[in-house]
This record gives sequence, C-alpha cells and structure tokens, in this order.
Amino acid sequence: MIEFSDDVLLAMTPWVRRTRFVAFDFDGVFTDNAVYVDQDGRETVRCSRWEGFGLQALRDRGVLLAVISTEANPVVGARCAKLRLDCHQGVEDKPTVLRARCAEAGIALAETAFVGNDANDRGCLEIVGFPIVVADAHPSVASLGRYRTKTPGGHGAVREICDLFVAVWNR
Repeated sequence: MIEFSDDVLLAMTPWVRRTRFVAFDFDGVFTDNAVYVDQDGRETVRCSRWEGFGLQALRDRGVLLAVISTEANPVVGARCAKLRLDCHQGVEDKPTVLRARCAEAGIALAETAFVGNDANDRGCLEIVGFPIVVADAHPSVASLGRYRTKTPGGHGAVREICDLFVAVWNR
C-alpha cells in the first residue's frame, strides 16, 4: 500500500467520503498505454495485477465501479470481466454514457469520480465531483485532476486510488 501523508489524506477526505461511483478510462489507466501487436495483428496490453484487491475493497464499501473506454477491443472486455467491472467500450461520447450510468444508479455527478489520462477523458473529468488523473496523464488533462496518482497508468495507479479511498475510510 502506498503511504499517504496526513496532508493528502486530509485534503482528499471530503472528495473520497462523498464518492459513490468511480468510473475509469481503460487505456493509460489500467494499462501503461502501450499496445503489443503479434504477427497476426492481435493486440495485447500490459495491466497490473495490483488492482483486483483494491477494486474489491471499494466494491465491499458499496462503491459502484465501471470502465468507460473509447477503445473497442476484446482485451478491454476480458479484463473488465475478470475484475467484475461494468464495461462500456467503443464509446465516442464518454460524458453521455457517464451521465446515463449515474442516472440509472441514482447517483449524482457530484458523487462520482472519474479516472482518466488523455484528451478523450476531458469531458468526464470536467463534470464529476472528484476528477482523478494518473501520474503520466497527457498535459492537456493533467491539470484537471483534483488528485494525481504518484503511480503511472498500468503500474498500479488503479490500486493507488483504491488504497487512497481505504486510507481515508480508515482514518
């Protein structure tokens, strides 16, 4: 578990405590934003195994979890299924999907966190109550994060976010 300073925990407490839904981009958040292509054109990506226990800790506290990805790739669905995440892929208009998911669940955008890393995440980062970006987020969205992970995407950034929530809850 990443150690969080008392200052960070204090600053993040109001945001974490009111969050009931966390939505994530996939590429660059769950992955290191690289793609591996084999000789037959099949794509694979690198993900961290750290996320599973962290996501379960959020789920155990009743936090709704989802992935909203522009990418339409079987690897996104497969990883989300393994992690038991609600998966929306091939999404061109992420804010519309996020709003609809919030409405279905009866959760306000102010009670929602979104984790992103690139320009196609801007719309979601701008409308949620708790915008989060990964350490290696593109400069065009890096400043939008109320919290910026210390860990880059695909190297445990999702787990860091989950651990932040747990650290605040255990405070």
